[in-house]
Amino acid sequence: MARILVVDDEKNLRLVVQKELARQGHDVDVAMNGEEAWEKLEDRDFDVMLSDINMPKLDGMALLRRMYENMSEPPEVIMLTGQATVETAIEAMKLGAYDYLTKPYRINELTLLVTQAAEKKDLKVDNLRMRAQIERKNEGMPEIIAESPQMKEILRLVQRVAPSDTSVLITGESGTGKELIAQAIHRLSDRSDKTFIDLNCAALQDTLLESELFGHEAGAFSGAANKKLGLFEIADSGTLFLDEVMEMPAPLQSKLLRALETGTFFRVGGVKKVEVDVRLVAATNRSSRQAVEEGVFRSDLLYRINSFEIHIPPLRERREDIEPLARHLLTKIAGPNPPQLASDAIDSLVSYRWSGNVRQLRNCLERAVLLSDDGRITKRELAPEVIYERSDTRISVAYGEPSENTANGFHNATPTSLKDIEKQQIISALEKTGWHRGKTAELLGISPSTLYRRLREYDLDAR
Repeated sequence: MARILVVDDEKNLRLVVQKELARQGHDVDVAMNGEEAWEKLEDRDFDVMLSDINMPKLDGMALLRRMYENMSEPPEVIMLTGQATVETAIEAMKLGAYDYLTKPYRINELTLLVTQAAEKKDLKVDNLRMRAQIERKNEGMPEIIAESPQMKEILRLVQRVAPSDTSVLITGESGTGKELIAQAIHRLSDRSDKTFIDLNCAALQDTLLESELFGHEAGAFSGAANKKLGLFEIADSGTLFLDEVMEMPAPLQSKLLRALETGTFFRVGGVKKVEVDVRLVAATNRSSRQAVEEGVFRSDLLYRINSFEIHIPPLRERREDIEPLARHLLTKIAGPNPPQLASDAIDSLVSYRWSGNVRQLRNCLERAVLLSDDGRITKRELAPEVIYERSDTRISVAYGEPSENTANGFHNATPTSLKDIEKQQIISALEKTGWHRGKTAELLGISPSTLYRRLREYDLDAR
């Protein structure tokens, strides 16, 4: 199906062409002159335009010139006239017209030209999308370790929801593997041959996030020299994964809600609607109920993205996965012949609480590989906090639950409230990393943006 605009001042001819092209399945709009056609071109995108040359107000050649001077992605144009000359045909082709037909013409000849012009337009759009995708890695089916009953149930849910177009919200602490589950949903869906696009909503400033998500037109803001396709547009017919979606700023939430409900949006600085067919998968390490109650996240948007929820439990609640996961990660880190795990190392890994979940486990194993001798990892090569079973230093900002031994590692403090516990955990983690905020956020298992908010809240950002 192509979106076609028929521009002709002859009403009967205009209606005949519209009816025939609509019968073939195309989306056809009409205009009686160049001025009316220009208004429609400004309002929406068309793939092909059929335009008469001799018309009142604004003729076909003037319309063609205006279109190529002002539009970054004009439709393919087929010029139609009953007073054709070689000169006008050459001029139209030089201006960029796809082809030229003289009246009277056979309807079969016209429909063939329309099909060819629409195919050319599709190739141009596909080329734009391919160039935009070239720097984005499209992974194969992710390897998910599932020995525990909890993870086996999660994979069962993934297999049930994947074939549908239902929006999915994946919840769980940072580092539990939410993106892997999102990739699995895409790979098991009917969209698996299309694009999987991911975006971390906490990684960009508010203004950049809107441009990254919805794209922008040339000149939309300072530095926007060229038009840019947004990730929503690049993910057309595929899957868009929004990680840390609860960190999205409020003004952008309303635009996302409308895009999901209507399948259309405007680029930054744009006036024409862009139509897309995108399946949304989102993830968060926060409590969605708490985010709505605090006014951080819109309840109507939550209902829209949370048609089906999958919760991934932390690694400490599925200890059956730790040993096979550690062996799998060692293969990823050290190649096909990784060091072997000694029994005392396995015991330490399984008994530790893993505040940073799989991400922290991988960091621990990377260190152990560097320190290992004779192709063997013992307890001695593990991180000190794992060896000595130190307390869990994770801030439970997602679900509001302090860990069991929180006070033990904080200078013998005895905090009296959850906020006191949280503040002391932040200070302890900052001291361990030399006040490096990026490393501190990773150690605590939270996003940098969440850490920055907590630093401001506890007057720690100045230091």
